[in-house]
Amino acid sequence: MRLSSASALFALPLLVVADTPDYQAQFQEYLGQAQGYFEKVASNLPSPNKYDHAAATEASTGPSNIHTIALHNWKDTLYKPVTPGSVTPEEWWVLITGGNKTCFGHCGNVEAAFNETARKFATEPNTPYMALLNCDDQPVLCNAWSAPVGSLWIFEMLPGPSPISIFTKRLNLTTTTSEELLQLQESGYKAVAHEHDGLFHPFNGALAQNGLSTAAGYVLWAFGLLPSWAFMILVSLFSRRMMASRMEGQMHGGPRPAPTGQAAPRR
Repeated sequence: MRLSSASALFALPLLVVADTPDYQAQFQEYLGQAQGYFEKVASNLPSPNKYDHAAATEASTGPSNIHTIALHNWKDTLYKPVTPGSVTPEEWWVLITGGNKTCFGHCGNVEAAFNETARKFATEPNTPYMALLNCDDQPVLCNAWSAPVGSLWIFEMLPGPSPISIFTKRLNLTTTTSEELLQLQESGYKAVAHEHDGLFHPFNGALAQNGLSTAAGYVLWAFGLLPSWAFMILVSLFSRRMMASRMEGQMHGGPRPAPTGQAAPRR
């Protein structure tokens, strides 16, 4: 499961502090320490990510010319065809797909249509670059982007540090055909796709801007391993801890909330 609400709760306090001028320097210091600690811990954990280098090379050099993106190479792959100083974006189509774990075995049809479209694009000029992101193999990256399986992500890549526009479109897992994807490219995708923005934008989002995307991806992946009852227990423990702290403050002379139906005293 993907817990977007949990990710927002995880990131919100950090982002508020990061946007406060008085705390920016201190935040950057803590962020550097946290990233170092996270990298140390992550290096000692078994990686949930899988990447078949030989198969990826074969796919990218074959007739379909489809790239396989992963946590370690996605940014380099998307920036590779971009010319420094260019003002015309390079267009990438990335299919978010999966296997039995994340797509319950229903992504085969849409992936076949995407592969067929890639073979046709490979023989024509001025067509998008094509890539696959498999959420079974790359759960951390999919969570870092909050990317649902069965969706098409269209990147308009410009040289860094220019903002990157991303458009997303959900595809029908059972009825999508190559002809529909070809028509989408011919008629233009902006009329039917949604421009992606917000917290999880891989380039422009607040998490990415503060170097927290990968950390958020790991946190969400870990939450996804928890059964729902375990997550509810954690929420309950957190709520009880907050209530206990509040009661302790009141017992030591802290301000008490106004009784129901009465206005709080004027200060």
